[in-house]
Amino acid sequence: MNIYETLDLATLLAGNPYPGRGIVIGKTADGAKSVVAYFIMGRSENSRNRVFVKEPDGIRTEAHDPAKLADPSLIIYHPVRQVGRGLIVTNGDQTDTIREFIEKGLPFEQALRTREFEPDGPNWTPRISGLLSPDGSYKMSILKSADAEGSACARYTYEYPGLAGVGHFLHTYVTDGNPIPTFQGEPERVAITGTMEEFTNLVWNNLNEANKISLYVRFTDLATGEYEETLINKNQ
Repeated sequence: MNIYETLDLATLLAGNPYPGRGIVIGKTADGAKSVVAYFIMGRSENSRNRVFVKEPDGIRTEAHDPAKLADPSLIIYHPVRQVGRGLIVTNGDQTDTIREFIEKGLPFEQALRTREFEPDGPNWTPRISGLLSPDGSYKMSILKSADAEGSACARYTYEYPGLAGVGHFLHTYVTDGNPIPTFQGEPERVAITGTMEEFTNLVWNNLNEANKISLYVRFTDLATGEYEETLINKNQ
């Protein structure tokens, strides 16, 4: 058993009809750039009625057709926001909680102790979060229900040094189901390959066609802090 095996991200995505929302953080093969990707998927009309929109400090979600927006509480938020030279990426409004705590000099973990999984039983969708540091190291977190009843929250945080050509993939669900099974285990260790365009295409083209909604990718030069970013919206 090779516990340091880097899995193929395309294979993981292509073989899974519904990973839900997903975060990938890592480094390019040459170690020169950090990589962040965030995607959303949806099964209901309300979930699918979304697009990513660029903001000065990141991105936000908004309704593609405002007339069809039923419940904004869990689908409208800022998934990606800059904080100092760091970058926060999450699947919900805990982005803002993390940012507020960091701006006060308080840690990522402390911010997430004030939050828990989403109140959408019986799925109890976990909250997943990442924090990329300027040196390419990063943290990832998942807050998920400790039982089928949603009676308590289990919190897991992982910290990675940032290795060339390696990333970690954390997503909300194991696969499709009813209820949808929550992600289990550590973030999946995956290979980071190609240019930003190639990596973006790899992720987008291997997400389930019926369920994918939007994708954001950002490559940041670790020496200069300069970055390039792209987003894809199925609805546009």
